[in-house]
Amino acid sequence: MTPEEIDVIVRVAGATLLLTAAAFLVIRGERRRGLFFVPLAVCLCGFLAGNTPDAAIRLGGLAGEVSRLLSGFAAVFLWWFCLSVFDRTFRPRGPVLATGAAWIAVAAVDRGLFGEALAGAGLSWLLIALGFGMVAHLAWRLIRDRSGDLIDQRRKARILVVLLLGGQLFADLIIDVVMGFDWQPHAFSILQNAALLAFTGWLLHLQFGLLARPLPDAVMSGIDRAPVLPASPPEADRLRERLRVLIEVDQVHLDSDLTFDRFVSLMGAPDRTVRRLINQQLGHDHFRTFLNSHRMIEARRRLTDPAHRHDKLITVAMDSGFSSLASFNRVFQDLESCPPSVFRQRALAPTDEPAAIAGF
Repeated sequence: MTPEEIDVIVRVAGATLLLTAAAFLVIRGERRRGLFFVPLAVCLCGFLAGNTPDAAIRLGGLAGEVSRLLSGFAAVFLWWFCLSVFDRTFRPRGPVLATGAAWIAVAAVDRGLFGEALAGAGLSWLLIALGFGMVAHLAWRLIRDRSGDLIDQRRKARILVVLLLGGQLFADLIIDVVMGFDWQPHAFSILQNAALLAFTGWLLHLQFGLLARPLPDAVMSGIDRAPVLPASPPEADRLRERLRVLIEVDQVHLDSDLTFDRFVSLMGAPDRTVRRLINQQLGHDHFRTFLNSHRMIEARRRLTDPAHRHDKLITVAMDSGFSSLASFNRVFQDLESCPPSVFRQRALAPTDEPAAIAGF
């Protein structure tokens, strides 16, 4: 089999698998999982269509130009998809959204969307700098949140993702510097396509295998309701009682600096046991979401209490255990679908019904 035939097989098979997976998500109505994977799959198909040194087997014409443009956006959606795999609550906001938008704008210019004169302005180096920033941010997020990840396989995969993406970016940079941007032998492009497909497929498998699994029966049906836990030996009962005391009596969740390691120490149990308790019996996939669920209970209580009607939102946030007003607003919006200010206004709004008059 010739290198050209291998090249075509890898690219066609890869595009077929990507589009099939994306279509499956759309048909199944998997909106959350498809939010980042579907555009990533489309952009990767554009990348595969043109990532070959042989012009004879490269997609041409208008379709080729569109594919070339889409391929320039793949890095952003790969970055966001990686973050979404390891954080169910991830949404592009603030600097993450701004950086992604900047990459898309620069890539569009670099690929000639606004004229060939701008396309030759050397913007590829700016894309490399942005790429390093995105990989650095991803590495920081995955490592920072690793200790609180309550799913063993996903926690272990965090370091591997950092090493693989960091290694790929470093290798591409060295090749671009030493060999030039136009250097692309057949063996290298085939290996690059295969490695990218394997990495994306592994992430998709990780997302479906771990994050899509049904939550245990003990998961709270409502954030304010106590979980119904299965019968267990005395040691498990002791741990749950210790957990209840830490939350309801000591209110450790109101400490914005509380770490998982510190919590394990307070529980007086092995790390693995505490992870299993919070994940498998209480249904939380990360220690942060466990804490935020209890912090939200306190925040709701304060927002609906007339005695706290004049408290500033930053005061409510800090007294509820959140580290900043921004994180408080973000979590509140995600869980209540409205800002905390609107929630309080609705909760404390006077009723329209006239007060009952005694004797009538």
